Amino acid sequence: MSGHSKWKTIKHKKAATDAKRGKVFTKLIKEITVAARIGGGIPDNNPRLRQAMQTAKENSMPMSNVDRAIQKGTGQIEGAQYEEVIYEGYGPGGAAVIVESLTDNKNRTVAEVRSVFTRHSGNLGSGGSVSWLFHKKGVLVVKKEKVSEDKLMEIALEAGADDIVTEEDTFEVRTSTSDFEKVRDTLKAKNIPLEMAEVTMVPQNTVKLAGKDADHMLKLMEALEDLDDIQKVYSNFDIDEKELAQLAG
Repeated sequence: MSGHSKWKTIKHKKAATDAKRGKVFTKLIKEITVAARIGGGIPDNNPRLRQAMQTAKENSMPMSNVDRAIQKGTGQIEGAQYEEVIYEGYGPGGAAVIVESLTDNKNRTVAEVRSVFTRHSGNLGSGGSVSWLFHKKGVLVVKKEKVSEDKLMEIALEAGADDIVTEEDTFEVRTSTSDFEKVRDTLKAKNIPLEMAEVTMVPQNTVKLAGKDADHMLKLMEALEDLDDIQKVYSNFDIDEKELAQLAG
């Protein structure tokens, strides 16, 4: 998980500063719209919407954009009807890949996803082909320099965290999806800065990649995330952190 988690942190930082902010807003608007359509437009009664709004806030999305997306979801104003579709496949070196999309045209999206897999030495598989390799978890990343392991463990476990995983320069706090918000809010209340906090798919085991396979894998992930209909991409690859930092560059 370390390579994938580190890569996600790098991507999270870049998204907040580079020209892709507009694309991030587009993806967030889709997520807020669908969350409101499925669970209603009141955040207190809709955990998915609450999380999407929190992510929007962290990415400095104007509240007017959030409000319009909620209104589209609840039908107060007209908007595109998005459908959730999940794609599964394999990348270079046999790493498993899960792709979450929100689309108003499934034929277009599957063609684009299949093309990206093919161009980057991967293969689009059938539904269920790799999802069994993952568990849905809350993951919160904290820099080691910001807090001691003992203090973090005491606070996080008391708040309901399942585990703390030590990486090279970070700690990963892992939670159930139901306890994610409580643990996140507790860490923030204790003034522990979070590098990243999200509900994600955590692999049960990893596939070590290096050299060309590592390079092709990152290009596959970036190309998939760059598609307009794609919300999130998960994988079980592991790349040495120094090599990963060079490739993510």
